[in-house]
Amino acid sequence: MKRCLAAVSLAAVAATAALAQEGDDTPASVEARHGIMENFSFNLSTLGAMAKGEVAYDAAMAQAAADRLVILSDLNQDGYWPEGTSSDEVEASRALPAIWENMDDFRSAFGDLHEAALTMQGVAGDGQEAIGAEMRALGQSCGGCHDDYRMSDD
Repeated sequence: MKRCLAAVSLAAVAATAALAQEGDDTPASVEARHGIMENFSFNLSTLGAMAKGEVAYDAAMAQAAADRLVILSDLNQDGYWPEGTSSDEVEASRALPAIWENMDDFRSAFGDLHEAALTMQGVAGDGQEAIGAEMRALGQSCGGCHDDYRMSDD
């Protein structure tokens, strides 16, 4: 089952990147990482909506979202972040140059995200309260990286 989820998640990332590239001069690495981030957002939104009671808790759906977060956060990041693809160099990029100045810390942040995703994976099938208790750590892990390494929405 996990291999099937991995294949589906990777196929979705690849399809997102391929579709976004058509008619665009944005580097493939930027498009691919956008696809990964969109997949993170989709799965976090699914869990967050359940945690808040905005949608009914569904154990299978929660578990699938958590499983996908584990897969996404475990992807080898080599190749997605080549030099020359920061927000200073590529219009479509929101990745701050600080990533390349602090690559070890940036990679460590992905490790922290993976740990938080693994924790969520372990409780996702245990109910709305269990998800809610872990959403803060998961959100902080995302937000911490965004604070330091992603251009703000302003």
